[in-house]
Amino acid sequence: MRTLKPGLKLRSAVCASEVMVIRAPGTPAVLACGGAEMLASGEGAPAGVALDNTRAGGTLIGKRYVDATDRLEVLCTKGGAGTLELDGTALEVKQAKALPSSD
Repeated sequence: MRTLKPGLKLRSAVCASEVMVIRAPGTPAVLACGGAEMLASGEGAPAGVALDNTRAGGTLIGKRYVDATDRLEVLCTKGGAGTLELDGTALEVKQAKALPSSD
């Protein structure tokens, strides 16, 4: 568990996914990908971790992911096979806001 802060870059321990935190709750939380907690630069993957096939929904490069309460927003900088989760709940791709019509 770590305190997530804007600008923090993390990588998955089980796939190629990499993200950068855009907005964070400011409290300790677990950001995971593919069933394993994400790692900061320079951290080694724990022995024996593997991609959980039930959490292999994938991440897409360039997409922003948010939690249901909109406390956390991350930008995917490298895609991979794992699903992003905050404290065990899957993150969703952030949808673009509808612009007002110009009639």
